[in-house]
Amino acid sequence: MASFKSFMALRPAEQFADRVAALPYDVVSRQEAKEIGDANPYSFLHVDRAEMDLAPETDLYAPEVYQKARENLDRMEGEGILLQDRVSCYYLYELTRKGKTQTGIVGCSSIDDYLNGVIKKHENTREDKEQDRIRHVDVCNANTGPIYLACRYPESLLALMNNWKEEHFPVYDFTCEDEIRHRVWVVDEAAAIEAIANEFAGIDSIYIADGHHRAASAVKVGLKRREENPGYTGEEEFNYFLSVVFPYDQLTILAYHRVVKDLNGVDEKAFIGSIKFNFELMIMPGFPCKPVEKHTIGMYTGGQWYHLKAYPDTYENKDIVGQLDVSILQDKVLGPVLGIDDPRTNERIMFVGGSHKLAELAEIADREGGVAFAMFPTSMEDLMTIADEGKLMPPKSTWFEPKLRSGLFIHRLS
Repeated sequence: MASFKSFMALRPAEQFADRVAALPYDVVSRQEAKEIGDANPYSFLHVDRAEMDLAPETDLYAPEVYQKARENLDRMEGEGILLQDRVSCYYLYELTRKGKTQTGIVGCSSIDDYLNGVIKKHENTREDKEQDRIRHVDVCNANTGPIYLACRYPESLLALMNNWKEEHFPVYDFTCEDEIRHRVWVVDEAAAIEAIANEFAGIDSIYIADGHHRAASAVKVGLKRREENPGYTGEEEFNYFLSVVFPYDQLTILAYHRVVKDLNGVDEKAFIGSIKFNFELMIMPGFPCKPVEKHTIGMYTGGQWYHLKAYPDTYENKDIVGQLDVSILQDKVLGPVLGIDDPRTNERIMFVGGSHKLAELAEIADREGGVAFAMFPTSMEDLMTIADEGKLMPPKSTWFEPKLRSGLFIHRLS
């Protein structure tokens, strides 16, 4: 059963919250981070992407980057931009995008729950990305970005959360440039805190929606601290990591599209012909092809959009991972035809989040002289089933929107 505890957050003073709140470090490029940071000295990207405040030739993984992150975090606290709560609380975090609202509870998850499988993953992680966040967490002595989790909420927990929102004023309420509204409530009453902890103690499975590298890194820092403190009790803050747990059925998964920069030496006519072995192909004249059901894919190449519908024998008798559209595309097109054997490392493939318009996919394909694939979103139910079975999705199978903002909650490890 889950151990999900309250904590004393380091968080923005109310008047700075909208300026501190920043997109996750891994969805902005180095240049984008620099531009945001130069325009906004309060942006939490000064902590999460501290290279922006160093010489442009500085290696992203140089020790001084992590030291600068710690320096910036301490400076923001010293200047009163960030304030330390003095009592242990939970926090409610509500995001509204295009009229749809999701509300999660912010607290700290146990590294033991991650190790024993109560917290379940569905993706592999890369060692280089893990090492980056391990050093960042360790040097900053803090989890600076929440892990995005989901579970099946009991009705009683939903009621508790909704009642608290109705009966209390939010401490933060702002709308970002992307028109996503963010509201935060502090749950600071002992009875409510105890009730939330007890509710989570009855939940046996929590799923990582987004943030696999941050989760793995946070756990490894916790294990490192245990080795450094052999007399640890298990109650120290380094045994826990910052998380937001949402009701799974409130979440929105968008598609994660693919663009390959060339046709692997095959001419366009032959490439189109190879597709017909595994897909029913239809030309879509004059407009982008957005797939509207599972096992369909939109494809763009040579100035033309196509609608692909996978033949049943491409996915029948496959396990749930093999039935995913991203798996079918990889197994039938990307690998054998386009030569993308390992999409994690092959530099010829690009992944484009579902918040981008399909016209942008076509522009990239035209610019590169390659082919774009517009995918249908993976369902939350498939994600949870795959995690329950201990299986893993192909890379870049899900794109969650809206993105959680970093900087609204920081969890000190000591």
